[in-house]
Amino acid sequence: MTQWNVYLSGEIHSDWRDRIIRGAAAAGLPVEFSAPVTDHAASDDCGVTLLGAEDQGFWKDRKGAGVNGIRTRTLLHKADILVIRFGDKYRQWNAAFDAGLACALGKPFITLHDADLTHALKEVDAAASAVAETPEQVVEVLRYVTTG
Repeated sequence: MTQWNVYLSGEIHSDWRDRIIRGAAAAGLPVEFSAPVTDHAASDDCGVTLLGAEDQGFWKDRKGAGVNGIRTRTLLHKADILVIRFGDKYRQWNAAFDAGLACALGKPFITLHDADLTHALKEVDAAASAVAETPEQVVEVLRYVTTG
C-alpha cells in the first residue's frame, strides 16, 4: 500500500492537527504527516535566535520567514496532499501563500475552515480539491483517497 505524505498548513491555535492525526491513526490510514513549526514564539523568533538580533521588526520578521521557509517549502514539495486550515481568530496569510504555492506546483489540497469564512476564501476554495468544515471530514477524504 502506498504511503502518503500529508502536509498540515495553517492555523496553529487549535487542536485540528491532532484530531486529523488521531483520526487517521485510528482508521489505519497509510499517511505520514508533516507541518510547519507550530510553536508561535519559536517560529516568530527563529531568525533572530539563530542569526542575530535586529533593531527593526521588518528585518526580524524577514529573517524568521526565511528560516521557516526552508522547512515549509521543503515539506510542501515532498507532500502528496496538503490540508490548509484557516481559522477565524487570526488571518493566515501564510496558509493562503501555501495554497498558492500548492496550485503552482500542481499539488492537491483540502481547505479546512468554518462556513462563515466561505465567502472570504471563495477563490482559495475554488482551487481546492475538497473543502471541509471539520477535521473529521478531512480524515474521511483522506480515507477515501488513500484506500479507495
